[in-house]
Amino acid sequence: MDTPPITRLTKRSEFLACAQAPSCAKGAVVVQARARGDDDPAVRVGFTATKRIGGAVQRNRAKRRMREAARRVLPDHARPGHDYVLIARGGVITRPWDRLLDDVKTALVRLAADRPAPQIR
Repeated sequence: MDTPPITRLTKRSEFLACAQAPSCAKGAVVVQARARGDDDPAVRVGFTATKRIGGAVQRNRAKRRMREAARRVLPDHARPGHDYVLIARGGVITRPWDRLLDDVKTALVRLAADRPAPQIR
């Protein structure tokens, strides 16, 4: 099975649309998932960390860790035609790497289980 291309969310409106979608908080991350409803099979992903995480250095580190976790987990667990936003929670910087990967994977699996698979024509 060929994996769909993974691109980045860049516009504020795309992040706000995902904020209205179902989400799953697991460990050090919150994952929001939204079906776009278009014919593009690409998976789009965005990352955010609020000032609650810490200063700019800590927020950037949190986003770098989430980007790498997404790079490893999304090809196997993301659904084509969906947008995802990963939000850092407290402890994302100090969380052991294997547990952070497990948090992202578990949240993606739970979100996929909550919604029916799209019909392929």
